[in-house]
Amino acid sequence: MTTLPTIRLRAMEPEDLDALYCMENDASLWHLGMTNAPYSRYVLHDYISQQTGDIYTDKQVRLMIVNEAGETVGMVDLTSFDPKNLRAELGLVVARNHRQKGYAHAAMLALHHYAKSTLHLHQVYAVIPVDNHVCLHLFRTLNYQPSATLSDWLFDGTTYHDAVLMHHLL
Repeated sequence: MTTLPTIRLRAMEPEDLDALYCMENDASLWHLGMTNAPYSRYVLHDYISQQTGDIYTDKQVRLMIVNEAGETVGMVDLTSFDPKNLRAELGLVVARNHRQKGYAHAAMLALHHYAKSTLHLHQVYAVIPVDNHVCLHLFRTLNYQPSATLSDWLFDGTTYHDAVLMHHLL
């Protein structure tokens, strides 16, 4: 890919409830994180309304990925914030109909800039299933380095899968 799409990252708004509801309740993604049950609109509405946008207060920050047409195409977050060591875990979801268009790459570059220049983080990391070749390729392209292979780390409801811990120094 030679040209990345133009995106911007912005804070969650109440209008993001439908997009958040769809992404958080996509059961095919649950094995990638800590979720194993659907979220109600009520719970997600409360989540949006309670976020301060301050990583030191919330220990996380979630940003919506918006394309040039003003469409919300995904979300990216920093969780498990460690203020002592200035690192956080990166999470990224691009809506199915917007995948393979460069939005993930563009969003990660924007997040790296935000994490370094605004949050003053030293490091971001991600846990990626070993069989998610598209994601692993993206992270390698962005100079993430493998730190460890985590055996039987992710459970999809039937089988345990290995994952790779990858980190990036900002």
